[in-house]
Amino acid sequence: MADVDYATLKKGGFMRQKHKNNFSLRLAVVGGTLTSENLKKIAEVADKFGDGHVHLTSRQGVEIPFIKLENIDEVKDALAEGGCKPGVCGPRVRTVTACQGSEICPSGNIDTYNIALKLNDRYFGRELPHKFKFGVTGCQNNCLKAEENDVGIKGALEMKWKSEDCINCGLCAKVCRLDAIKIEDGKVDVDYDKCNYCGRCVKSCPTDAWDSAPAYWVSFGGTFGNNISMGQELVPLITDEEQLFRVTDAAIQFFDDNAKAGERFKVTIDRVGLDKLKKVLNEAYEG
Repeated sequence: MADVDYATLKKGGFMRQKHKNNFSLRLAVVGGTLTSENLKKIAEVADKFGDGHVHLTSRQGVEIPFIKLENIDEVKDALAEGGCKPGVCGPRVRTVTACQGSEICPSGNIDTYNIALKLNDRYFGRELPHKFKFGVTGCQNNCLKAEENDVGIKGALEMKWKSEDCINCGLCAKVCRLDAIKIEDGKVDVDYDKCNYCGRCVKSCPTDAWDSAPAYWVSFGGTFGNNISMGQELVPLITDEEQLFRVTDAAIQFFDDNAKAGERFKVTIDRVGLDKLKKVLNEAYEG
């Protein structure tokens, strides 16, 4: 046991338990989504190599506890047969979490799983000074709690009123929770300084009197643990994926370039300066 490289095992998702020679294996789960094939194989491995149960983590992950050291390679091979692979721990980009988004949920404004997959392909497992978390939520209901993440992405709808299709029913004004819409002289007036682009006006309209397109609010520097901090929105509404990934690239590179070992993104921002991060992000935003 003295020759066991526990750091490498942890990097590959095998976390030491309090029980000697036992590990809890964290699996890679993107956006909280697993196939039935994945689930069958996970259950099979838990029965054969664990103690017959799995744990669902707070970040949509799956952990199989009571894996013995001598079975680790066999477990990885068995899981691969079902399309599963180990996750990561330690100072690197972690599992990307997501709600069900517009493909499933009526409230969703963006395809959250699509964004989660692309973030995962772009960043998952990247070595950094400390752990780094992405979370994607589909709308202002914020089921995924985007602001708790180092970078949080929240779905929005960029919209514009179409007078020719409006019947002046006033429903859009009634459903607006921020009092950003007024109906005056047969016209819809939107106060975009108040608007959070939640999309309720668009979805409530009986005549489709709005042009709309998916968009993204992005927050930076959230943490939820020993020190709790809400991520801040530091750039305007993002209107396309290319722009979104320019901004996320800039954020993670800022962290990589400036963070000290063991320092979370929020701490780096506070130490280096919010204005410096804003400058980097806005340059990426403008392209």
